[in-house]
Amino acid sequence: MSDSAALVSFLEKWHARWPEWSVAEIFVAPARRDIAVAWFALLQEFDDVLNISSDPLPADAKLAWWSEELRGWSAQRSRHPLGRRLEPVRAPWGSLADALPVLVAARDTPSGSDEAFAALASFGAAVAAVEADVLGRAPDADAVVAQVLATRLADMGIAAVPTAFRQADDAASLRGWAMEVLQRWPASRQAARERRVLATYARGRLDRLSRKGAPAPLPSRPVLLFTGWRAAQGD
Repeated sequence: MSDSAALVSFLEKWHARWPEWSVAEIFVAPARRDIAVAWFALLQEFDDVLNISSDPLPADAKLAWWSEELRGWSAQRSRHPLGRRLEPVRAPWGSLADALPVLVAARDTPSGSDEAFAALASFGAAVAAVEADVLGRAPDADAVVAQVLATRLADMGIAAVPTAFRQADDAASLRGWAMEVLQRWPASRQAARERRVLATYARGRLDRLSRKGAPAPLPSRPVLLFTGWRAAQGD
């Protein structure tokens, strides 16, 4: 597979998980769409490493590879297709590499809300620092962590719920933890437009889970369009 075909494959994988973006991307400048999706696709790779339910060794090896790869981006020595798009950005890629081992420890079930957010704090800060250069604005690091936790809950279900939020009924446990993450998720007004739009859709997914106790279908296209438009305002 050529580098360009491989890059398209990674971007398409992200689009498949976030079909809402096909509605909202009209609110993003065409010249910024590719780099925004490449950045979010990279973060999805880290979500996948975090959210595993089987043998962790392959994921740990992948994480070690990514750490080396990101350090190479600082010297413009990319090997991954996403690096072809992101490497030219002068960002603290090395600091992000330093934060990746946090994801291994964050797989452990936290005892409570504070522990869940603290486990990913350095990763959220590193992501925010890189995003300041990639998208031009840094999101709130706690908002980054909240979105990671929301994705983890969607991917892992009850296994992602801290022990303090566990109840006899799994659906009630999921609702309780989803509501807690929503309450601790700061507004992203200072973030780049692309992050605000994606975070709004991520919050919407989590809100539906908090009410249903299980993933719910996406809203209609007009609702997604209006939601994306509102998130895009305020630059």
